[in-house]
Amino acid sequence: MIWLLVALLALAVLVASVLAFRIERALWTTFAAALTFGLAGYAWQASPDLPSAPKSAQSAGQQDNFDIVAQRREFVAENEQSRANMMFTADGMARRGQYSDASEFLNGITRDNPRDFEAWLALGNALVEHADGALTAPALYAYQQAATLAPEHPAPGYFLGVALIRQGRLMEARGIWTEALANAPEDAAGRAGLQERLQRLDAMLGAMGGSPAPAAPVPATTAEGE
Repeated sequence: MIWLLVALLALAVLVASVLAFRIERALWTTFAAALTFGLAGYAWQASPDLPSAPKSAQSAGQQDNFDIVAQRREFVAENEQSRANMMFTADGMARRGQYSDASEFLNGITRDNPRDFEAWLALGNALVEHADGALTAPALYAYQQAATLAPEHPAPGYFLGVALIRQGRLMEARGIWTEALANAPEDAAGRAGLQERLQRLDAMLGAMGGSPAPAAPVPATTAEGE
C-alpha cells in the first residue's frame, strides 16, 4: 500500500509543479523522468516501516519554494486586501513555515472581522500547509467563508483546487477550477492565472492518456477555524 501512496504523491508533485511553478511543457518529460528515478531510489533504499520523526518549523518552511503569500496576493486586488495590521505578522510566520502560529493570528483577525475576505483565504492556506497539504475541515470552512463573502471571486476555488491536486484528486480540482473560472468576472484578480493553470491541468490530463476517475465530492462542513 505504501508504494501506491508514494506513486500517487509523485504524480501530485508533478501536477503541482506544472501548475504552481509553471514548468514549461518541454520540461515535463525531464521532470517526470527525475521523479521516476526518485521512485526507483525510494524502492531501493527506503524503509517505510520505520516510525516518522517530528518536523521542525524551520524544515517545514524549507520543504519547497511554494510561496503561499505571493500566490494569495496574485488573486487579491488592492481594494480586497485585509486592513488588519496582524496580517503582516501572519504572513511573515507563514513564509517561515510557522503555519500553526500564522493560523492563530488569522483566526484572531477573522473573529474580530468575520467579513475579512483575505484573512479567511490566508487562514485556509495556512491550515492546509500546517496539515502538509491535506484539506482539513477547518481549512475547507475557511475557504467556504471566503467564497460566501465573494461568491464570484476565483481565489477560494483556486486554492481549494490546489489542495485537491496535492491530494491527487485531479478531476475534482478541475471541476472546481472550471466553475470558478466560469463565475469570475473578466476583470477579477487572478482570473488570467486561473485560466492558464486550468489549461495546463487539462494538457496534463490529456498527456496522461485519459482522465483519472473522480473521487468522492468535497463534503460540506460547519466546523470552525482551528
